[in-house]
Amino acid sequence: MTLRDKKSEALFQFAQYDAAAAEKSGYSNYSYWRSTLSVFLHNRAAVALLIVLALLLLFTFVQPYLPGQYDANVINNHPETGRQLSNLPPSLTTVKVTVPEGTLLYGAPYDENWYYVTNVMDSIDRRQNMTITEYGEEFCHIEFEDISGWVLTEYLRLPEDPQNVPYEAMSNYKVDVYMEPVDVTNDGNSLYVSADSVRAVEGEEGMVETVGEADLRILPSTHAFWFGTNNIGQDLWSRVWSGTRTSLFIGFAVALTEALVGIFMGVIWGYVRKLDRLMTEIYNVLDNIPTTIVLILIAYILHPSVPTLIFAMCLTGWLGMSRFVRNQIVIIRDRDYNLASRCLGTPTMRIVFKNLLPYLVSVITMRMALSIPSAIGNEVFVTYIGIGLPLDTPSLGNLIEAGRELMTIPFLRYQLYFPVAVLALITISFYVIGNAFADAADPKNHVK
Repeated sequence: MTLRDKKSEALFQFAQYDAAAAEKSGYSNYSYWRSTLSVFLHNRAAVALLIVLALLLLFTFVQPYLPGQYDANVINNHPETGRQLSNLPPSLTTVKVTVPEGTLLYGAPYDENWYYVTNVMDSIDRRQNMTITEYGEEFCHIEFEDISGWVLTEYLRLPEDPQNVPYEAMSNYKVDVYMEPVDVTNDGNSLYVSADSVRAVEGEEGMVETVGEADLRILPSTHAFWFGTNNIGQDLWSRVWSGTRTSLFIGFAVALTEALVGIFMGVIWGYVRKLDRLMTEIYNVLDNIPTTIVLILIAYILHPSVPTLIFAMCLTGWLGMSRFVRNQIVIIRDRDYNLASRCLGTPTMRIVFKNLLPYLVSVITMRMALSIPSAIGNEVFVTYIGIGLPLDTPSLGNLIEAGRELMTIPFLRYQLYFPVAVLALITISFYVIGNAFADAADPKNHVK
C-alpha cells in the first residue's frame, strides 16, 4: 500500500449508522395539549376566574344540602303571625322600627299579645300633582283631593325653591301618604307591636297611640335570609343559586350541542366539495330566519320548559359554528401535506381529525365559551317577553325579570342586584377564559 492510499483511507471512511442514536436525536417530547395547558396557566386572571367559576358551579349543587337552607319555591311565613315574609331586606333576622311616644297608628288587634299596625292612610299614583303645604328635608305635608298627610320628600319632583309653600309638585313614583312624618311601612312587610305598648284612641276606630317609645317588628326566622325575600316570601338566596344552576345547565347544553352539530356539519360542508352548493343554500335560508322569531315560535308552540328552550336555541344556533368551520376547512384542505396524505391513501377521517381539526381548536373553544353566556342572555330575553320558564323553575332570567319590575322602588332594588351580579360574573369569566384558552391553543404561542 502506497503512502497515497494510506492518506485516502485516513481521510475518507464510511460513516457508521447507529439506529438508537438516530431515534434519540429525532425524538421530541412536545405535546400539544400539555403545551396549551402550560400557556394557559401563565394567564393568572383567566386561571383565577376559572377557579371562581368552578367553585360557583360546585356551590350551586352543594347549596341545597347546607344547614339552614330554605327551599327555593317555598313561601316563608312569619312563625307567630302566619303572614308572608314579603320583600324582607337581606341579611336580617329581626326587622324593627322604633317610633317615639305618642305616634298615632292605624292598629287592629291580631291576638291578645299583638297589634297589626301601619300609618299609611292612602296612596297617590305616579305623575299625579299634589299641593305641598309644608316642606321638610325628609317629609313634606301634602293635600291631594280629600287626602291630607305626609309623604317622603325623595319621591317628589320639587321646584327650584321648595321653601315657598303652598305649591304643586309631581310624584316620581306611586307614593304612600302617612298619618305622621314617620315611615313605619318597613318595605312592604306587615308590622306588629306588642299590646302593652299602645292604647286605643278614643273616638277613632282602629287608631292607636304608642305608650312610650315602641318597637314595631316582624320576626322572620332564627336564620337570616341572606339575599332577602321576594314579594311572596320566597328565599332569594336559594332562588339565585337554583336559578344559576338552571341557567348554566342551559348554557352548557346549548354550547355543547351547537359545537357538536356545527363541527360535524361544517367538516362535511367544507371537505365534501359536491355538497358545498347544497349546504350553502341551506345555510342562506336558515340564517335569514331571525333567532328571536325562532325562540318565540318554539316557546309558543311547545310548553315552556328547560328542554324547550335548549331545543329552540339549538335549532339554528349551530349555523354560525358550521359556517366558520367550513370556511377554515376550505382554507387548509388543499395544503400540500393534506394533498400528500390523500395521495398516500390516508383515510378521510384520519385526515380530518389529525390534519384539519387541530388547527381549529382555539377558535372552536372561543366560540363555545361565548355561546354559554349568549344562551343565558337568550333565556333572560325570552323570560323578559313573558314566554320563558315558569316561576316554579328558578332561573337567572325570571329572577332578573322580577327584579326589573322593582327598579323604580328604591328599597326593593336588591331583588335585581344579586342575579345581575351573578350573571355579570358568569359572562365576564367565560369571556376572559375563552379568550385565554383560544390564545393558548394557538400553536404559534407555543414557540419560546
